[in-house]
Amino acid sequence: MVEKYNIRTDLALEEKERFESDHVEVQGVILTEEYDEENEIRITTVRIETENGAKVMGKPVGSYITIEAPEMAVPDEGYHEEISQQLRKFIGELLPKRKMEKILVVGLGNRQVTPDALGPYVVDNLHITRHIIEEYGKYATGEDEVWSVSAIVPGVMGQTGMETVEVIRGVVAETKPDILLVIDALAARNSKRLNRTIQIADTGINPGSGVGNHRNAITEKTVGIPVIAIGVPTVVEAAAIVYDAQGNCEKMPPHLNGMFVTPKNIDEMIKQLSFTLSEALNMVFSETKKA
Repeated sequence: MVEKYNIRTDLALEEKERFESDHVEVQGVILTEEYDEENEIRITTVRIETENGAKVMGKPVGSYITIEAPEMAVPDEGYHEEISQQLRKFIGELLPKRKMEKILVVGLGNRQVTPDALGPYVVDNLHITRHIIEEYGKYATGEDEVWSVSAIVPGVMGQTGMETVEVIRGVVAETKPDILLVIDALAARNSKRLNRTIQIADTGINPGSGVGNHRNAITEKTVGIPVIAIGVPTVVEAAAIVYDAQGNCEKMPPHLNGMFVTPKNIDEMIKQLSFTLSEALNMVFSETKKA
């Protein structure tokens, strides 16, 4: 019944769960889990290893790491610091294992629409170093090994008249980074994961796909360099909430189909999550540079 209403999700974990609930085993897709009881953090890795698995899942071959923390929505600085540490660890693991020096961070989304403003907010809190290194050399930062970090907030097509990937390709051609890191707000199928889940993927991203607003993909194939995507689900379809409450959508009013819902305190949550993500990235840039 969920499929009748085409409830969308950007989370690879939720796609895998959908097949498991139907008792369907997807060949070429491996799921592993670990649980931190002390901090109540669940780490799930979905690895899509074959083209057949990618076709069934509707997502590219690669690794999708999901960090689930029910208390992530609570304004607890100590807890969010632990989340940042976990995130730093997994981003470091996904970085390509070769010498890299320059990284471009892209904050996807519309700053004027709060649930979609996560990417721009994260970029606001990053330690940008490219201009310092270009002007004075890497030793001006006080470190022997440091990332050259640059960042952009390209906006959305309605603001610029350009596909986001077009803007990114232009910046990549001019500044020649070694890797691209994109941050975006996502859509979830399960309302319990709203603002409590972080997905990290080494496959790039299709902006807007979770809400049915498909834009051109941002991947290594389209921009020419490896792409790591980080996202947090900030919206869920109304149909998903009805299904969670009733176990079906049979009595759902038709006008709710395609409607998306976000928590009432989304302003505070976006600001809080943006600090959590930016803190993790700043640690990555200062501590895990590949030699």
